[in-house]
Amino acid sequence: MQHNIFTSMRSLKFIEGCKATQVYALNPNGTAAGGGGAGCGGVGEKFLQHLQDLRVNSARPKSNRTSQTSPNNITNNISVENLLPSGLPDSDLLEPQIEPCLRYVDFVQTLADVYRKIEKCPQFEKSEVYIEQCAIFRGLSDPKMFRRSLRSARQHAVDVHSKIVLASWLRFERREDELVGTSAMDCCGRNLECPNACLVSGYDPESVNDPCMCSRSPREECDDDISIGDNECSTSDEDGDMSFCIGDDEIRCVRYNIASLSRPFKALLYGGFSESRREKINFSKNGISAKGMRAVEIFSRTKRLGSFELPIVLELLSLANRFCCEELKSACDAHLASLVSEMEEAMVLIEFGLEETAYLLVAACLQVFLRELPNSMYNSDVMRLFCSSEGTERLALVGHTSFLLYYFLSQIAFEEDMKSNATVMLLERLGECAKEGWQKQLAYHQLGVVMLERKEYKDAQNWFEAAAEAGHVYSLVGVARARYKRGHKYSAYKMTNSLVSDYKPIGWMYQERSLYCVGKEKMMDLNTATELDPTLSFPYKYRAVLLVQENRLGAAISELNKIIGFKVSSDCLELRAWISIALEDYESALRDVRALLTLEPNYMMFNGKMHGDRLVELLHPLVQQWSQADCWMQLYDRWSSVDDIGSLAVVHHMLANDPGKSLLRFRQSLLLLRLNCQKAAMRSLRLARNFSASEHERLVYEGWILYDTGHREEALAKAEESISIQRSFEAFFLKAYALADSSLDSESSMYVIELLEEALRCPSDGLRKGQALNNLGSVYVDCDKLDLAADCYMNALNIKHTRAHQGLARVYHLKNQRKAAYDEMTKLIEKARNNASAYEKRSEYCDRDMAKSDLSMATLLDPLRTYPYRYRAAVLMDDHKEAEAIAELSKAIVFKPDLQLLHLRAAFYDSMGDNISTLRDCEAALCLDSGHIDTIELYDKALKRADEQK
Repeated sequence: MQHNIFTSMRSLKFIEGCKATQVYALNPNGTAAGGGGAGCGGVGEKFLQHLQDLRVNSARPKSNRTSQTSPNNITNNISVENLLPSGLPDSDLLEPQIEPCLRYVDFVQTLADVYRKIEKCPQFEKSEVYIEQCAIFRGLSDPKMFRRSLRSARQHAVDVHSKIVLASWLRFERREDELVGTSAMDCCGRNLECPNACLVSGYDPESVNDPCMCSRSPREECDDDISIGDNECSTSDEDGDMSFCIGDDEIRCVRYNIASLSRPFKALLYGGFSESRREKINFSKNGISAKGMRAVEIFSRTKRLGSFELPIVLELLSLANRFCCEELKSACDAHLASLVSEMEEAMVLIEFGLEETAYLLVAACLQVFLRELPNSMYNSDVMRLFCSSEGTERLALVGHTSFLLYYFLSQIAFEEDMKSNATVMLLERLGECAKEGWQKQLAYHQLGVVMLERKEYKDAQNWFEAAAEAGHVYSLVGVARARYKRGHKYSAYKMTNSLVSDYKPIGWMYQERSLYCVGKEKMMDLNTATELDPTLSFPYKYRAVLLVQENRLGAAISELNKIIGFKVSSDCLELRAWISIALEDYESALRDVRALLTLEPNYMMFNGKMHGDRLVELLHPLVQQWSQADCWMQLYDRWSSVDDIGSLAVVHHMLANDPGKSLLRFRQSLLLLRLNCQKAAMRSLRLARNFSASEHERLVYEGWILYDTGHREEALAKAEESISIQRSFEAFFLKAYALADSSLDSESSMYVIELLEEALRCPSDGLRKGQALNNLGSVYVDCDKLDLAADCYMNALNIKHTRAHQGLARVYHLKNQRKAAYDEMTKLIEKARNNASAYEKRSEYCDRDMAKSDLSMATLLDPLRTYPYRYRAAVLMDDHKEAEAIAELSKAIVFKPDLQLLHLRAAFYDSMGDNISTLRDCEAALCLDSGHIDTIELYDKALKRADEQK
C-alpha cells in the first residue's frame, strides 16, 4: 500500500538521521575498517576486540542452538561483522524523545478544567471544547479516549465544515484507506460519519447515531427531472411578457419571475433602467449561454434545478453570483455538492467552488480530499491548496479554514513524515489559525519538535519559546534541548534545574536535566525520573547501555526487561536484541527483532544502518530451524506460558512462510492488544480482513475493527450477518463478546452462554477454544453457577489455557475454599512469563501481610496496574494515615491518571472534609468517563456541600 511504501522510502531517505525512538548512536569505536563506506560496512578492530572481551567476561546465558544451527564457522564469523554494523551503542549519544503532544505539570487540574468547560459552555460551543479534550487525550496511552472525544466533538458539531473534518478524522482513525475493496465515500450507515449527512448544517446531537438516509430506498423523483429540452417546460409566447436575447436565440420569460430572483434583477426589470421598459433585452455579454438562460427561466418558475447538465449548473452558479441570486446560488451549490464523489471530480469542481464562493461545493470537495487521506497527501494540487498561504486565503474566503482542519492535516503529515516541508507548512497554517491558548501551545510546540528533528535548532528554540510563552511549561524542555544542541549546555542545565525547583517534580523534568549532568548526579536524576514515572523508557535504556560499556551484558538485559515487562516499545526491543547479539544469544535476538517488526514492519535497525528484515535474514541461519508444524507447537507453548512477545515472534515467523494467512493475522492482533499495542493490532486486523478467504470471515474481522474503535452495535450487525452466511466459531465469539460488554441481566447472560456454547460446537483451534471456555466460565460465575464455571475452567486448562487458573481460583474463593484459590494463583505465577496480574489476584486470597508482599511484586513487575495502589491506600486509610493514603494514590496518578484512582482519592478527600480537592478529582474522573455513577453521586454531594458553604 502507498502508506507502507512511503514509510519504507522515508526510512531509506533519512538513513543517516537520528530518529528519536531509535536513538542508539554510532559508537566511534565501531567504524568500518579499511576505509569502507560511511561506517556501515564492517566492524573495526577495536570493536571486535571489545566484543571478544565481552564474550569472555560476561555471564551470558547458554545458547540454545543445536546442530541444526549453521554448521559453517565462516558463516558465524561473517555474521559477527554483519550483525552489528554500528558496533555497540554509546550512552553519551542517547537522547529521550520530546513528546509532540501537550503535557501538563498538573494534569488532574487540566482534566477538571476541561470537564467544567464542557458542562458550562453553550451547546453550540461544546464541539470546540471536545476538540480541546481530544488534544489533551492525545498524550494518553489509550487511543480509545481520544476517539471517544472525537465522536463527542462530531456529535455536537453545528456547521458543515466541522462535520466533514470530524467525520473524516473518525474514519481515518480506523484507517479504512487500508481496507481492500472499499471506497473513500462509502457510508457506514450512521449519521455520525455519513458523507451526505455531514453536508447538512445544524445542531442535532441526538440523531448522530441514527441510521442515515443512505441505508433507505432512494425516493422516486420523477417530478424533479426537468429537461430543458422539453417544450412544455419552457414559457410560451403567450405566457411570457419579455425576452432575453443571447446571440440569435430568444428566451421568453415572465418578468416578475425573473425579477424575484434577486434585487439586481428587480432593479433591472422594474427600476429606472431603460431595460425595464423593453420587451426584449440583449443579454449576450453577461457570460451565460442561451441554454443556460433557459435553465434560469425554468428555475424562476419551478425553484428546482432538476436534471440540468453539469456545465449548465456551473453557468447558473456564476450568474447567481453576478446578480446576487441567493436562492439560485444555494440550489446550485447543493446540487453540485451532491455530485462530488471521486477525487477527479473534486479536483475539478473545487476550483469552481472557490471561484464562486460556493460553501457546500467546496465542503463536498474537501470531504473527498479528507476521506482519501493519507493518499491525497501525495497529490501536489491538494497539498498546494492546503499548505500555501494563497490556498489558505482562498479557503478562508469560502469559510473553510479552521484550527480543526489543520490540526487533522498536520497530525497525519506528522505521522507520515515529520521532517517534510509539507509538515512544516501545515503546522505553520495551524499556528496561524490558533486563537485560544491551548491551540497556540500545541501548534508552536509541534513546530519546535519538527524543527529539532530537522536539526534547525535556532528555529526550534524560537518555536519552543513561543509555546512556553503561550503557557506550555513542557516546551521549556524543548528550549533546553535546542540550546544544548547549539552548544549552550550550562544554559540548558539552568533551565531544567529551574523546572525542578519551580514546579512540583515530575519524572520528565529529572529525565531532561540528566542530559546535562555527569556521573553520580546524572544517575541520581535518572533514578528519580524512574521513581516518579516508571513508564519513561530513556532511563532504563541509558542504564542498560552503561552496563554494556561496563561489560555487564546480562545485567543490561535485566534492566531492559523491567520496562519491556509492562510497556513494549520498538526502541527497547531493538536495544535488547542488540545486546543479545553481542552475547551470541541469537534466538533471543531474533525473537525481539521479529516482535519489533510486528510493531513497525519498516523499522530500520542500528541507527538506520540495517532494515529489520535484513537482520532477520542474517540471524535465521544461526538458530534452530522450525517447520510450520513446529511453529504451531512453539506457539501453543508460548501462548500457554503467557509469553506474548515470544508468541508474536512465532506468529511473525509463520507469516513469513504464509503471509496471506488471515487466521494468523488475527492471532497477531490479539497478542498486540494484550501488549497494549493498539495501533499495530488494528493494522494486523485490517490485514486479516484483506486476506480473508470468504465473506463470512471478512465480516468477522470487520466486526472486530468496528468493536475496537467503539462501534459496538455495528460490530454486532457484522457478526449476525456472518452467522447468517455460515456458522463459525469466530462469528459467535464476536457476538458473545460484544454483548457481554455491558451490564448483563439474567436473560442476557443466558443468551451470551448460548452463543459461547454455539461457538464451542464450531471448528477452531485450542488457543481460541480455551479463550471461549474461559469467557464462558466467567459468565457462569456471574450467574452463580459455580460448578459449571469450574468445569469450563478445568476444560480450558486441559488445552493449556493457563489464564483459566485465575477463573478457577475465583470459583474456589466463592466456595470459601481460600487455600485452593491461593494454590491456583500460585500455579499461574509459576507458569506465566508475564505474571504481574497473577500476583495481584493472588493477594485477594491471603492475609494482609502476604497480600502486601504480592502487591509489591505486582507493582514492581507492572507499575501501571492500579489495584495495588488502591489496596495500599485503603489499608493506610483504615489505619488513619490519611496523608500517606493520599500520597500512595497521588504517586500513581502522576503517570497514570486512572478513573478508579481519581475516584478513590476524591472519596478520601471527601471523608477528610477537603471539598475543593474532592470536586477537582471528581471533575477529572468525569472528564475521563462522564457516565461513572459512583463519581457522579460523590460529585453531586460535594457540589451540594459547596453551595451550602456559600
